[in-house]
Amino acid sequence: MILVTGATGTVGSEAVQLLSARRQPTRALVRDPSRVAHRGDLAEEIGIVTGDFERPETLTAALRGVDTVILVSPAVPAQEITVIDSAARQGVTHIVKVTSKASADSPVGRRRGQARIEAHLATTGLAYTLLRSNAYMQNLFALAPMVKQTRGFLMSAGEGQVGMIDARDVAAAACAIATAPTAHAGHTYCLTGPGLITYTDIAKELSGALGHEIEYRQIRTDEHRAAMIRAGVPEAVATSNAQAFGLIAEGDAAWLTDDVAALTGTAPRSLHSFITEHIAAFA
Repeated sequence: MILVTGATGTVGSEAVQLLSARRQPTRALVRDPSRVAHRGDLAEEIGIVTGDFERPETLTAALRGVDTVILVSPAVPAQEITVIDSAARQGVTHIVKVTSKASADSPVGRRRGQARIEAHLATTGLAYTLLRSNAYMQNLFALAPMVKQTRGFLMSAGEGQVGMIDARDVAAAACAIATAPTAHAGHTYCLTGPGLITYTDIAKELSGALGHEIEYRQIRTDEHRAAMIRAGVPEAVATSNAQAFGLIAEGDAAWLTDDVAALTGTAPRSLHSFITEHIAAFA
């Protein structure tokens, strides 16, 4: 039995879909069951269970009889550590953790949070696998309102390259491991798309798909943070995002691997295919 946390999120929902297609006995952990209660496309092997990371008592039933957990959530150490400790108590044998470029001394808060979670996981005695993903293509949806309104977007990533990955490929890698976890215990996989791209490349792809020019307007990190706050992004999140984009400008995300293909047997999706598939969101 596999438990998928964050089952209504970008990676978690795709993982549930893939496991459903394989008729793999799975539980989807959600805070609000109404968000998936009427999903008629899920196989009978998928059970919807309600749980709250901040209420450990709600996790006990969800984890009972589970062998493997695909752990997906925001990088909030207290929450993920609660899930990990509950999993250990319930006899879970393997955790597949979706993470990022974690570092205890990173200026980016969520990376420090991921480092704390990973360090705790290593002390539990559980077998685990880390999936260290580059930036998600799905994050580009945040640019869609500005693209529609102004035929351009603001960004502080300079000409930094990113091995951007479709979150669906991260989910596919997680499922490949979760269905046969033994060989992957103790491994860390770094997941990327097929090529390095810049936000100039993204503007060109959008321009080609939309049939008119989309301008990439480069701004400073502090200007970007202020713009996100004005747009309603919580200050802490805006700060973390701006720091991450500043690191991209410095080359921090310019890395590629073949790990997605090695794990899934399929090449990861390209930026071109992602934009083509989702161009309606930007039109």
